Amino acid sequence: MSFSGKVKEELSRQWNTARHCQIAELAALISLCGSIFTDNYGRYSIKVHSENLAVARKCFTLIEKTFNIEADISTRRNILKQSVSYAVIVRRHEDALRILQAAKLTDEHQSGAEKAYSVNPLVIQQTCCRRSFIRGTFLAAGSMSDPNKSYHFEIVCASEGLAHQIQEIICGFSMDAKIIRRKKSYVVYLKEGSQIVDILNIMEAHISLMELENVRILKEMRNTVNRKVNCETANINKTVSASVKQVEDITYLRDTIGFGKLSEGLEEVALARLTHPDATLKELGKLLSPPVGKSGVNHRLRKLSEMAEQARQKQGGLL
Repeated sequence: MSFSGKVKEELSRQWNTARHCQIAELAALISLCGSIFTDNYGRYSIKVHSENLAVARKCFTLIEKTFNIEADISTRRNILKQSVSYAVIVRRHEDALRILQAAKLTDEHQSGAEKAYSVNPLVIQQTCCRRSFIRGTFLAAGSMSDPNKSYHFEIVCASEGLAHQIQEIICGFSMDAKIIRRKKSYVVYLKEGSQIVDILNIMEAHISLMELENVRILKEMRNTVNRKVNCETANINKTVSASVKQVEDITYLRDTIGFGKLSEGLEEVALARLTHPDATLKELGKLLSPPVGKSGVNHRLRKLSEMAEQARQKQGGLL
């Protein structure tokens, strides 16, 4: 099962005892993956469809426990796509009307043609109801990428109005949700790992949250180790390159003007570098008598390089 599937499975088992929260979650499911029908006599029926069994089960349970209505469930198999879709159907007008009136959706029907209905603000007045609503929107039309690969959370809407409503609700929890147009749909999304942790907490997907946090910690540790290794490698390369150049300069001075023309301090450093080409400045300083600090050794080696450059210019050629 994908990480997104695990989150939905966990959310499908979450249950709020407050009826107003149950209605808010059901309103989200109907708004995003439901169809509201009316016949020639103005009688209502509702169909909520999903390819996720856990989502269909949650919708069925909400209808049953919140309204004491037993909905029908139908299953459709697509042999070509090797997929299964589920539909939760409320056929009786009286039952459908009760649900739609409670969810404030009686004025939003389009005979099943439009599958994204804006939710009445009265349904999501309280913070707990907004949490339930977000949970319902994710169950209905949400997905998450595998956190081992990337951080991405999204909810796909058929209408721009509902997308902006969902964005506003999510941003009300101090997050920066954005909207992008994708073909004929509008996608509300989050990209930062910390904000996806927050949205999981808001939806009360605590097990998935801990799994995501573990992945984030491991990724951060790997990134920290990689940065340190890269930094150390860069320092080693820099040290090796500097050492090679120093040995070249000292060898040139030895072969042209000789060490006899060098001061005692410069000659001592030159001999130490030739004898220990891989030593660090600190290690070279300890080999001198008396010992010299890193800055002192660096100063002497820089002086030797300047002398080698001057010698090359006098002889009219470079090594």
